[in-house]
Amino acid sequence: MRIFLISIISIVLFGCQQQRVQPSIMSNIQNEKYPSQESWNSKVTFTDSGKTKAILFAKHIRVYYDTQETLLDTSLKVDFYDEDQHKTSTLTSKRGRVDDATENLYARDSVVVVNDSGVTITTSELMWRNKDRKIVSDKFVTIISPKEKIQGYGFESDQSLRNYVIYNVTYQSKRDTL
Repeated sequence: MRIFLISIISIVLFGCQQQRVQPSIMSNIQNEKYPSQESWNSKVTFTDSGKTKAILFAKHIRVYYDTQETLLDTSLKVDFYDEDQHKTSTLTSKRGRVDDATENLYARDSVVVVNDSGVTITTSELMWRNKDRKIVSDKFVTIISPKEKIQGYGFESDQSLRNYVIYNVTYQSKRDTL
């Protein structure tokens, strides 16, 4: 019995003295490339004083705290609402980015904005400015309304597409001649 007890104590003591296996660390991975948060098939509601201002739908959202930006991939849709919380316009694009410091939204790739009265804007890129709730672009844009079709470079509008301006018009026609 004594020999058995001594052998067990010896095994335990020698077993505890063995060096533990350290996991290998991959030194070539940089943390900056990975998002702080990630989500899929998301719906984000933006409110002000309890009133809905916009609802964003995105298939893939990546948030980066270190660069203060949020990337929106695969598909993006934003519904904008007026003071009475009626949906006034919808923006869609393939990709987007939110500057988290200014809360400005940058939509890219096949951007389309449609309002509730039939005005449609298409462009390759635009920005929704949070501070004044304006939609702006310096790219080529096409605006089609029930009354006219206008194309040009440089554009600014309220988010409901009621009051818009194209700065460098390259084409304009009345809808009855289209």
